[in-house]
Amino acid sequence: MLDLKFIRENPDEVRAALAKLHEEAPIDAILEADERRRSLLTEVEGLKQQLNQRSQQVARAEAGERSRLIAYNRDLGERISALDAEVRQVEGRLNELLLLVPNMPHPDVPVGDSEADNVVVRTSGEPRELGFEPKPHWEIGEALGIIDFERGVKISGTRFYILLGLGARLQRALITFMLDVHIEQGYTEVYPPYMVKRECMVGTAQLPKFADNLYHDEQDDMWFIPTAEVPVTNLFRDEILEAEQLPLYHVAYSANFRREQMAAGRDTRGLKRGHQFDKVELVKHVVPETSDEELQKLIADAEEVLRRLELPYRLVQMCTADLSFAAAMKFDLEVWAPGVQEWLECSSCSNFTDFQARRANIRYRPDEDSHSAGSGQARPRFVHTLNGSGVALPRTMIAVIENCQQADGSVRIPEALVPYMGGAEIIA
Repeated sequence: MLDLKFIRENPDEVRAALAKLHEEAPIDAILEADERRRSLLTEVEGLKQQLNQRSQQVARAEAGERSRLIAYNRDLGERISALDAEVRQVEGRLNELLLLVPNMPHPDVPVGDSEADNVVVRTSGEPRELGFEPKPHWEIGEALGIIDFERGVKISGTRFYILLGLGARLQRALITFMLDVHIEQGYTEVYPPYMVKRECMVGTAQLPKFADNLYHDEQDDMWFIPTAEVPVTNLFRDEILEAEQLPLYHVAYSANFRREQMAAGRDTRGLKRGHQFDKVELVKHVVPETSDEELQKLIADAEEVLRRLELPYRLVQMCTADLSFAAAMKFDLEVWAPGVQEWLECSSCSNFTDFQARRANIRYRPDEDSHSAGSGQARPRFVHTLNGSGVALPRTMIAVIENCQQADGSVRIPEALVPYMGGAEIIA
């Protein structure tokens, strides 16, 4: 969330930033609730001081006066209790309102009105000349017997599928390959839970904004994760880290669960959109001064997967109209899929600044060099968090199948994956 003090002192700047996002946020209601809270706190503090003074007078008062003072103090205490309850109510409402405000865009984010204003930063590799009319992955997969859509629907309903044989092996190979690449880059592997507490979803800003797109166990109030970003970011929720612990790099494979209600009617064929999918996720906790640089490193680390797979891809910077709710800056990696003739987003790399850390209360204690000598121990500050897919399936699966298809209907395994495929070089 945004800093309440910053909103209070810079309301016009906040409104102008949110206007670039084409987002509405309850800034006026926040300022009104904040003013009411501060007024109540001032009144309560004054009454508590008065009660303290009156309590001291009771011990020195004569019997008749003492009874009057005790009765007066009782009334004063009841008034304080009522005001304390109102303060809690106002603070609860204020916190609810703050959770509805998106992050402010980084100054370097291009301003735009729609996704059409996103900026292609660079392209790596050229789409291959296959020498024949490329087929979409669903035709290839069904013909090779490695994808079964009908049985997926029979078992679980629409937007589910079954991977079989070397299709399942290919997915497993991609996951293990990605994890190995990122561990080589210095990330620590995490195997996280796939269900988390509500406060974890709030911490990474999935709640309350995106509740309708999440799967929820109401009885225990547990939430199925839409991305490993949620449990991995929350590893350090309500903790104060030491400066020398940062930066922290983690990589996690997980299954992910999304209702995909916002995508209703779109991309209904193939693997592109499903309620369950796999992803390898990169998460960073860093000091604020380095987060812009860490974002560029994060992008490069995700790109390395696509380079080693020899897949054509491009890097796209999101404009203000296409930023996610929590991101201050975001870049997408899009891989080319010749069968569907489309650039498919397979990774979003984002810098959230202190937005998630403030919601999840993740702080660090700056070292002695970060504050002036003689000023005492530095106060804890919020870390900056970043995350990006490294990379997401099944879209990378789509890209491999469609880019590596051959005229006879078989699929050539990328060289980097052959050791993970038990030596298999062709799916035929």
